[in-house]
Amino acid sequence: LVPTVIQALAGLLLSLLVGVPLGILFAINKTVEKIIEPFFLGLYSVPRVALAPLFILWFGIGPASKIVMAFSLVVFIVILNTYEGIRGVDKDLIDMLRAMRASHLYILRKVIFPGIVPWIFASVRVGVGLALVGSVVGELLGSNRGLGWYIEHAAARIDVIGVFSGLVALMIVGMLLNEIVKAFELRLLRERYAS
Repeated sequence: LVPTVIQALAGLLLSLLVGVPLGILFAINKTVEKIIEPFFLGLYSVPRVALAPLFILWFGIGPASKIVMAFSLVVFIVILNTYEGIRGVDKDLIDMLRAMRASHLYILRKVIFPGIVPWIFASVRVGVGLALVGSVVGELLGSNRGLGWYIEHAAARIDVIGVFSGLVALMIVGMLLNEIVKAFELRLLRERYAS
């Protein structure tokens, strides 16, 4: 259980670190959006599960290939949600702040970031499940530990109870991680509206 969860969380964190800045860049720079969007949509349409064997060849059977697999499943959702969150920010409010000579940093901090926080949390809530799937798929194809390996090992021995135990453990972990994210989101939003 521990390797699977660590790999999934590392892939999720990496996708946030890469996806949020890219989503912001796409939203604020139309030239970058026009140049990169076709490649982005092309990559998005490639089934990442089909790339799992390549990730194992490139990064080995260690945790790196599972982290990259989890990252590849989540990063597109983070980019798209960040992009949509920025597009949903009130343009009149930004224009008003610019007319009052507010700095770009002030507008980012007070308007744009608060506007995209719910979108980022939506990405994380969807991404938790996808990151777990990415970690498990990587373990199914090449690993010597983790829930994916355990499920594959149990299936090879025709151990139905072992397979279902692994699946139930995966479901419980996904539910717990989603509840943690939801609690953190509620606390953050409560603090934001209290101040």
